[in-house]
Amino acid sequence: MSHDDFAFEPVKGLPERPPEHERILWQGRPDTWALAREAYKINWINAYFVVIVGWRASVGALETGAAGAFAFGLPYAILWAAAVAVVFLLAYVQARATVYTITTARVAMRIGAALTVTLNLPFRQVGNADLALGKNGTGTIALETLGETKFSYLILWPHCRPGHVRITKPALRCIPDAAAVAGLLADAAETRVAQPVVERKTPAPAGDLVAAE
Repeated sequence: MSHDDFAFEPVKGLPERPPEHERILWQGRPDTWALAREAYKINWINAYFVVIVGWRASVGALETGAAGAFAFGLPYAILWAAAVAVVFLLAYVQARATVYTITTARVAMRIGAALTVTLNLPFRQVGNADLALGKNGTGTIALETLGETKFSYLILWPHCRPGHVRITKPALRCIPDAAAVAGLLADAAETRVAQPVVERKTPAPAGDLVAAE
């Protein structure tokens, strides 16, 4: 029997059902390979082990030829495979636990594999959105919030703009077809912000009114 750790959610990726006037426009999650490459630096790990395995194999080859190269290089090749497997598993679990949601009123981010957090960002609190687009269409959309709202880099990582530690910016990280999602986000935010805000005020009690003479 399949088990869903987030079966308690009334709507996938959201802690509660949205109001009747709010519609979900898009939902997605990070691409696992892109997240492993950009957030977990799997390419750097590969480059490191290429150097180590090559170095140890060359030492073995100088001592006993091809057999020595194999014997010296094999243990480090096994470590290389194990390291890549662990990093990919971490990226996979992080991606599967994530749901990014864009509605007609906000951006919601359900993030965290061990400690789940849901972040709600109404469009009226988002001042800017920056798109970093990769060659294959996968990209990251970083959100700059208005006001004095601050976010913890450790809690948000890897769902934040890389390199911005002092001012942490939430980000839809490594999402496929990022340009189209960015366009949808821009249109939804522009439409929402353009709507007038109507505030209902309670009429003053009749005794507080002063008749004009």
